[in-house]
Amino acid sequence: MPYKSITDLPESVQNNLPEHAQEIYLKAYNNAYQEYQDPSKRRDDASLEETSARVAWAAVKKEYEKNNKGKWVKK
Repeated sequence: MPYKSITDLPESVQNNLPEHAQEIYLKAYNNAYQEYQDPSKRRDDASLEETSARVAWAAVKKEYEKNNKGKWVKK
């Protein structure tokens, strides 16, 4: 199910990503959720939620990375 706001995101996302990265995750997840409704568009028989999460993390990783202390920071 798409997320309405960043407060609806999984705790693992909320507790680890800066707010801007959470916004990226939210947008990417919701877009992927719409785009991959058709199972034939997904890889490896992944669920819609799993596919959407993969897309969302990939979007976050385009702008953010973990530093040597394990914190997500803007590239």
